[in-house]
Amino acid sequence: MPNDFEQLPAAVRRERILARVEETGFVRVADLSREFGVSEVTVRSDLDAIERHSPIDRVHGGAVLRGVTARREEPFEEALATSADEKRRIGAAAAALVTSGSSVILDVGTTPAAIAAALVERADLDDIVIVTNSLTTALALEPAIPRFTVVVTGGTLRPLQHSLVAPFASKVLDDLHVDLAFLGCTGVHPEGGVTNVNLAETELKRAMLLSADRAVIVADSSKIGRVDLGRIGAIDEFATLVTSAVDDAVRASFEKRGIEVVQV
Repeated sequence: MPNDFEQLPAAVRRERILARVEETGFVRVADLSREFGVSEVTVRSDLDAIERHSPIDRVHGGAVLRGVTARREEPFEEALATSADEKRRIGAAAAALVTSGSSVILDVGTTPAAIAAALVERADLDDIVIVTNSLTTALALEPAIPRFTVVVTGGTLRPLQHSLVAPFASKVLDDLHVDLAFLGCTGVHPEGGVTNVNLAETELKRAMLLSADRAVIVADSSKIGRVDLGRIGAIDEFATLVTSAVDDAVRASFEKRGIEVVQV
């Protein structure tokens, strides 16, 4: 079925693309191609034309609003000190979703690490299989063995986050199907979806999402409303967002897209 926008004149389509960049700070070629019903080659041509006359910059896979600086990825130890209590509360709320006999994916990052700590504290849990690509998380879960079985994905080590990424990290996930995946991110936006600053980790997060019956986003308040370079998935691909307090309008915009919002 042709997209409603397919027959738009190029000038109108470019105006709408520019408005989207100004609204979210970042757009992706693939997303625009689907939305406007044109080829990715046409979208790239549109972005090149817009860049010549408007305040956007072309980047790999899309375009960003000029003057919007890409965020620096914090080392794991540095991020631990940021919003520590907020992450602890998010971790406890997320861990409450796990029941005995479940299989779980735990992503890399300080908020998923808070989930690991909360799971270890739950003496009622038994027969849990946890898959992770985080060496830090794997070690944090060790005290719960043998109640928990801990599976590490393997792959190539990224020292910044002590994470395992491609090549080889996704091969374990190809052979697994879990009940629940907890995924961290650096951006959550109702329209822009769930995103991450690091592309290598983004690729694995996407594989984790696809390996789970149910996926849960865990994100502190600093991530809400942001859109970063690597797209993990659209909001409607996730069942639940566990976060700290968000205002009613933001919450409604998420819930309108079918995701449950759990506030701590």
